Amino acid sequence: MNVAQSAHSTPAHVTLAGTLWPAGKTAPALRWITLMVVGSLALAVSAKLHVPFWPVPLTMQPFVVLVIGAAYGWRLGGATVLLYLAEGATGLPVFSGTPERGLGLAYMAGPTGGYLMGFAFSAAAIGWLAERGWDRDPIRTFAAMAFGHAVIFVFGVTWLAGFMGSFAAAWVAGAVPFYVGTLVQTALATAVLPLAWRLVGQRRG
Repeated sequence: MNVAQSAHSTPAHVTLAGTLWPAGKTAPALRWITLMVVGSLALAVSAKLHVPFWPVPLTMQPFVVLVIGAAYGWRLGGATVLLYLAEGATGLPVFSGTPERGLGLAYMAGPTGGYLMGFAFSAAAIGWLAERGWDRDPIRTFAAMAFGHAVIFVFGVTWLAGFMGSFAAAWVAGAVPFYVGTLVQTALATAVLPLAWRLVGQRRG
């Protein structure tokens, strides 16, 4: 398969999930529900995985949020994160630190609530970029993932500032310790997504 044929078989507006599971082969509602449930479970698991890291423990949840957005597209990716948030709002212990740090809406209204809100906007933003081919090559994937992390931090730190009294203090507490972890997760996504597309192309070829 040459480059032109590959580009034609996976046009920029087709997501990774849409390529692996084309919408026309299954009832749309069943496909959406299945992918949303799988994605929300992945988010719940990633919230509980704390990887020893410096200067603070690292969870893989932001990475999973961005990969879901890129793989699903903005509508399905955003809806999947909203389902995850709805699960947490009902009291299911799907967030990091639950049930020890609280459950449901009380937890979501706490200092980390802005990051949860940012997850939904970030997944939608990354999904929009992915639908335009920003998850196919390392350079654009890196840029897209960096932007997705920035969206999470904007919402998270802005919300946290309401608890800490200033944006500067919130940035030091809620963003600075995560610089290295964010870079690692961005690099990981930069490797994973183009590789996934390459494997899909080889299978189809």
